[in-house]
Amino acid sequence: MAGEIARIAYLFLPLIAGLIFHGFCIRFGWLLSLAKPIDRGATLRGRPLFGANKTWRGVVAVALGSGLVLFLQGGWLHGHPGFRGLELTDYAALPAGLLGCVLGAAAMLSELPNSLVKRQLGIAPGRPGSGLWEFLFYVADQIDMLVGAWLVLALAVPVTFTRIALSAVLFVVVHQVLSWAGYALGMRRSAR
Repeated sequence: MAGEIARIAYLFLPLIAGLIFHGFCIRFGWLLSLAKPIDRGATLRGRPLFGANKTWRGVVAVALGSGLVLFLQGGWLHGHPGFRGLELTDYAALPAGLLGCVLGAAAMLSELPNSLVKRQLGIAPGRPGSGLWEFLFYVADQIDMLVGAWLVLALAVPVTFTRIALSAVLFVVVHQVLSWAGYALGMRRSAR
């Protein structure tokens, strides 16, 4: 089981790196011209569609960061047996950079349905809601990007229930660490 956990962590390393790169973009004002809401201010029933926090910068930054790291995994790291043993597929045989970019973009775009529902329920961006909604949206906020990520990864990696479950646990933990670190470094408005 420890080996499978390590392989899942290695599989999602590009996406995690993409999220970190996005945090740096926010902190240092990189890709600022893309920091525009995806919904362009559109509303549904008088409420924002996705909200101002869902920007093109997020999609592009996570795509670029993910693409770069998967490119490195498929090239330089693939040449080292220790890393090659962590691969769930032959990374060198993949169009790694392109796959990484699509992975990052799909992961970020798969957060939009969750944001749409929260905005329609009147839940502010970055907030979990209250009561039962708080628990449901807390969980959804941790793992919603995995839907898009697994749709892309399924093109190259066999998908199993165990792998999906391990990735969900990984992202609950990673989300907590990145949220806290991002808040401490001024990359996020809250540690949630």
